[in-house]
Amino acid sequence: MKGLRLLTPALALTLAFTLKGEEWTKTWTVGQQPELRIEAGDASIEVEGTNGNSIKAHLMTEGVPIGPSGVEVIEHQNGSSVEVRLREHEEHFNFGHHSRSIKLHLTVPRQLTANVRTGDGSIRLRSVEGTLGINTGDGSIEGDSLGGDLNAHTGDGSMQIEGKFNGLHLTTGDGSIRARASQGSTVNSQWELRSGDGSIALSVPKELGADLRLRTGDGHIQTNLPISVMGLQNEHEISGKLNGGGSTISVHTGDGSITIDPS
Repeated sequence: MKGLRLLTPALALTLAFTLKGEEWTKTWTVGQQPELRIEAGDASIEVEGTNGNSIKAHLMTEGVPIGPSGVEVIEHQNGSSVEVRLREHEEHFNFGHHSRSIKLHLTVPRQLTANVRTGDGSIRLRSVEGTLGINTGDGSIEGDSLGGDLNAHTGDGSMQIEGKFNGLHLTTGDGSIRARASQGSTVNSQWELRSGDGSIALSVPKELGADLRLRTGDGHIQTNLPISVMGLQNEHEISGKLNGGGSTISVHTGDGSITIDPS
């Protein structure tokens, strides 16, 4: 029949192979002060802190084989430092219009230094603390029960973050930010929350001391904590002190509202 294409046995076998789900798992034993580096291609990532001295990675794919013909896993350990990279060979599986997903789940010691990056996928963290660097080119970032210094960036996506922080840097090119700093948080150095286009809501402990710099290009500012205002203020910009001041908390959005609440 004109226009009808039949699958050859070899192509049919290849299609069936790539459409099924596949998994890969590995565990590394680490010592004190573990370090983790993830370069995950376009995968979504989940990182969960647990008690113990090991890092476990579990890769799950659908519509994509694991290996040189699809998603290749490159891993390396040097003492307490573990690196995992996912290399995607799209030329081998980018045919047709079947759905595909790549998910990487990691369980890690609660205390660690981590650098986690994906090009196009969401990132979720739970119950980890330390020096945390998080980056996605396009996707949301979520974190709860975090601690330490968090530096997170997404090119296009929302953020929802909660934890006890010493340092906090959150930036998104396009999306809202909701951040809650719990009791015990301190502004050891400047905090920064920035969105190119989206609202920002920040909750901090009532007793936190800091200088506030709040600015929106197009939106309103609402502060539900007592602030000693410094200099001129208007509906788009406020500068002031919380509890006598301290290091700076800078909050800026190009287009959206800003809200400061007690946590």
